[in-house]
Amino acid sequence: MFETYTETLEDLKSHSHLRALKDYGDKDEKYIYFKGQKLLNLSSNNYLGLADNRAVTKEFLESAGADYSFGSASARLLTGSLPVYKELENLITDLYKSGGTLLFNSGYHANVGINSTLAGKGDVIFSDKLNHASIIDGMRLSEGKFFRYPHNDMGALEKLLVRERNNFNNAIIVSESVFSMDGDIADIRRLVELKNKYNCILVLDEAHAFGVFGETGLGVTETLGLTGDVDLIVGTFGKAIGSMGAFATGRKVLIDYLINKARSFIFSTALPPVTIAFSKWIIENKLPETFERRQKMLELGKKLGSDSHIIPVIIGENDRTVEVCDILFKDGYFTLPIRPPTVPAGTSRIRLSLTTEIQEKDLEKLCSVIGSINKTIKI
Repeated sequence: MFETYTETLEDLKSHSHLRALKDYGDKDEKYIYFKGQKLLNLSSNNYLGLADNRAVTKEFLESAGADYSFGSASARLLTGSLPVYKELENLITDLYKSGGTLLFNSGYHANVGINSTLAGKGDVIFSDKLNHASIIDGMRLSEGKFFRYPHNDMGALEKLLVRERNNFNNAIIVSESVFSMDGDIADIRRLVELKNKYNCILVLDEAHAFGVFGETGLGVTETLGLTGDVDLIVGTFGKAIGSMGAFATGRKVLIDYLINKARSFIFSTALPPVTIAFSKWIIENKLPETFERRQKMLELGKKLGSDSHIIPVIIGENDRTVEVCDILFKDGYFTLPIRPPTVPAGTSRIRLSLTTEIQEKDLEKLCSVIGSINKTIKI
């Protein structure tokens, strides 16, 4: 009865593709403890160093006291919506000057809910080919049709729109802003132009940009002055903000529709009130202090050849990628192999993820080690 599962696992193992949970000793800002070693953590989304920051946690708990419980015990549409939830939604709405905001339990919940809900029968989604798995899963669950255009190829997208747009009712264009595995940035200006020209809804996932880009940390759309031109913006609290959960903000009609139709929202127990309060507290009290540190982090990313704080080191084969990670481990660096289906076959890589705590001097040895392993591997 279980043979097919066993065979699949053995096949994954033989191709250096088998995943397993790791037992970490501790995490302390830019360091992680693993197998008895203190390592520079280059595989984290803790972009502002706020997660696992004991001083930040202590400060929040001292200010919050016992005001917030550790469980909501209900979905938002039942009894799981306390004032702090609406306070956070109103805060985000005010920051983006949008029509409304809806909280989700995670970025995955948000993207699955949005993309499965907005595209119904007779509708269509046009999605960047390198969009996150949560977006792909949402499209697959929808009753609409979807097309995936070549990564960041606006010419190819427009050709698709010319060919297909008039065959459907509602049309949604969906893209990440900062692509999570490549670190490059979508051509958002052109996406806005195309959505206006072809009467589409534009959904932009700013998961890896919220809290990092923009004067106040609202994302790439803030940097470009395009926040009001995107119909629905998705952001997460589980990365730069160091908390948990996600949000969608944008046109009020879309927010109201999601409240009534998005199954990942309707049928999920709400996040704990203390988590919601922590996200709100971070955005109000800590995020405004980070501009200079965020700029230095992005400058370091550009110096390493990326458009952002995410630097892909593409190696190619699974086994070679695992081997390089093992070598870096011995030199004090914690990196993880990124393999299919997270990335396309033949492009296995190390995804170097910068945080504001990491300095250029921390990476000098890493660059030297990678260069000595293989001259064709560069960052």
